[in-house]
Amino acid sequence: MEALLDEVQRVGYVNKPVAEDIDLVAEINRLKKEKNAVILAHYYVDGAIQDLADYIGDSLGLSQQAAATPADMIVFCGVHFMGETAKVLSPEKKVVIPDLNAGCSLADSAPADKFAAFKAQYTDHIVLSYINCSAEIKALSDIIVTSSNALKIVESLPKDQKIIFAPDANLGRFVSKKTGRDMVLWDGACIVHIDISLEKLHKLRTDYPEAKFIAHPECQEHILSEADFVGSTTALLKYVVDSPEQTFIVGTEAGILHKMKQAVPHKKIIPAPATQNNTCACSECPYMKMNTLEKVYNCMLYEQPEIIVPEDVRVKAYESVARMLELSK
Repeated sequence: MEALLDEVQRVGYVNKPVAEDIDLVAEINRLKKEKNAVILAHYYVDGAIQDLADYIGDSLGLSQQAAATPADMIVFCGVHFMGETAKVLSPEKKVVIPDLNAGCSLADSAPADKFAAFKAQYTDHIVLSYINCSAEIKALSDIIVTSSNALKIVESLPKDQKIIFAPDANLGRFVSKKTGRDMVLWDGACIVHIDISLEKLHKLRTDYPEAKFIAHPECQEHILSEADFVGSTTALLKYVVDSPEQTFIVGTEAGILHKMKQAVPHKKIIPAPATQNNTCACSECPYMKMNTLEKVYNCMLYEQPEIIVPEDVRVKAYESVARMLELSK
């Protein structure tokens, strides 16, 4: 076991070969029953993982599921901060993720020491932090928000309440514009959402003039100004399902297209184009794509890598996340 833990610390995941003839889906489902585990998956992970998950959702929905699950082990298929959030909410449960290397560019944009110094400049402000941040940032925050509930939570606060919003400046600007609240913004961003190309988007809209362009509020302001609808990942999915329109250009991580196409196979769903050329000509999160079926199987079999959050950090982070969940009811 000690050698395994050393290996996990060194490479970030259980690097054990999986037999070629193994039925990974069947084995994962067997381990789920055997270990009383629940698999939570973000909309951005590979479709094969979404298809076997017990719950698929965005950050708010996944947090709610992590808090409510009766399972003994939470297998979180997403990125590191999501596993941390599950541990913050359920300290008595074992939380594992397929790959510790699955970080988040947005969370990384707010180092705890620098943010603490930034916060100290605004002693009469409360801190609202987007859930896409580390446990340390959550511990420095008063209320956590998601793209699903940020508007509601900001609007619930007294109009004279001064606010720091971190770490996503694009989401902060969107919320500020919608609510009319002047907020101090930490200058962080998601590499996936800021990589959407306006020039290529214009070309795509010329090719599909009938298409509705929908976008996540983590996108840059000049991209959001082009959108017919702006919303969280779950809201984008609902829009595509409920809209009478038949063609959509989707401005967020391309993993959501899997669920959209399952929900409305008769509609045309097109990923918004990325600035960089890649395999799908779309916006892909390299961290989300670190989740594979093989890593899910190994992390369930060996119960590693395990997410550990220091108790002093966890307790403070819990308060800000719990307040979000209360305000989201």
